[in-house]
Amino acid sequence: MTDKPNILLVHGAWGDASHWRHVIPPLHERGYRVFAVQNPLTSLSDDIDRTIKMAAAQDAPTLLVGHAYGCAVITGAGLTPNVVGLVYLAGPALDEGESLKSLWARLIFVRTSMVFCGSRSRSFTRLSVTISKTEQNR
Repeated sequence: MTDKPNILLVHGAWGDASHWRHVIPPLHERGYRVFAVQNPLTSLSDDIDRTIKMAAAQDAPTLLVGHAYGCAVITGAGLTPNVVGLVYLAGPALDEGESLKSLWARLIFVRTSMVFCGSRSRSFTRLSVTISKTEQNR
């Protein structure tokens, strides 16, 4: 058994699990067990539920990787017991209680680069470049 975590990839709103087809083979070659969840995109809560079920089904510590809208999904699924970290790719890292709607109402642009976030302590770190409406008017 490997000491590397499983990796669960979560696609964005205008994609599906097949969008990870070029990412999965190199990770397999490096010894990772990699899976891509196929979210229904019917609602954020449905997508979080599907991701939680797939993460919970993994038999080892699991790292969730979200792209764009998938970042909101992994934030919601991040407290699944075997999830050991979150990786945000070009998407929002929401604070607890924050929604996509409230984020977009406040911000014009949010871009989060690939950042490893969290551990068992859930002390999340995020790196983002944010331009708010007030800053834009300067």
